[in-house]
Amino acid sequence: MTMDNRRKILMVVAALLAVLVITPFSGSYVIVLVTHALIFGILAMSLDILLGYTGLPSLGQAAYLGMGAYLTAVLATRYQFGLDWTFWVVVVLGILIAAATAAFFGLFAIRATGVYFLMITLALGMCVWGLAYRWNSLTGGDNGIVLPPRPEFGIELADDVTYFYLVFGFFAVSLATLYLLVRSPFGHSLVGIRENELRMRILGYNTWLHKYIAFIIAGGYGGLAGVLWAQAHGLVSPEDVILATSVDALLMVVLGGPGTLVGGAIGAGIVVFLREYLSTLVPWWQYVLGGVYVLTILYLPGGLMGLPERIRGSRMPAAVAGEVKSLPSVSH
Repeated sequence: MTMDNRRKILMVVAALLAVLVITPFSGSYVIVLVTHALIFGILAMSLDILLGYTGLPSLGQAAYLGMGAYLTAVLATRYQFGLDWTFWVVVVLGILIAAATAAFFGLFAIRATGVYFLMITLALGMCVWGLAYRWNSLTGGDNGIVLPPRPEFGIELADDVTYFYLVFGFFAVSLATLYLLVRSPFGHSLVGIRENELRMRILGYNTWLHKYIAFIIAGGYGGLAGVLWAQAHGLVSPEDVILATSVDALLMVVLGGPGTLVGGAIGAGIVVFLREYLSTLVPWWQYVLGGVYVLTILYLPGGLMGLPERIRGSRMPAAVAGEVKSLPSVSH
């Protein structure tokens, strides 16, 4: 591990510790916002595995969040699952059902590339939205499902501070495991597929299988975000699986910086706070948020995480020019 990587890891750890220490003393409203940002941070990081590391832009990530959320809501309201220690069973089942859904969807989506992949994931995600909207007997249709209070099993998750700590723990574990994944040989092979898939095939890699596994992993983490979101929001409805949710996740990654993991989490925090803050100030807050996205894509294609490198790059030509001017002139 290089010194630069160690410095980045220390900065991320310091930022996480700051969030962990400061948030509980910031008021109930801020605690709820940070909790929501961490949940969407998990969703954004799951999408970054596809977009940033494999080069697969997906518009279906909301489907996996919805699978985990609806599973949580149905089990909690009909079978009393998640009201005690079975909460952990629900977490595992939410991850598994979302991963299974991704495994099924991946059989169709991974065969395509580029815009076609984007459109297929969009269509598959809308299928989940259609089921949530039309299957009234299970999902409650447009009314959704109202969850009972959060469970108590030695710790009182109904308390917002306690639930924040729980979500923070899941976020930290997700970030650590995904970081180990992208730093592994498998993760490096995904980057190779993103850069030049044909070359990876020539080298003997089964690129379809690599992309398929990445697709399933992204779905599983999306399901985890769905379980946590259902318990945090207390209501699961088709609004959670609409196209806008997938677009938000995609823009969170682009805003923070694709291929960085942490960038997706930063983008999620910015989007959540801007949305909640601006909506209290102006009725046209969507235009402001849209303007932020456009400016980021035009002037920061690498996202906010690419800003330091861009600054260093802009300073380098000036430094080189200064060195050239300082060279002694040669007289003939």
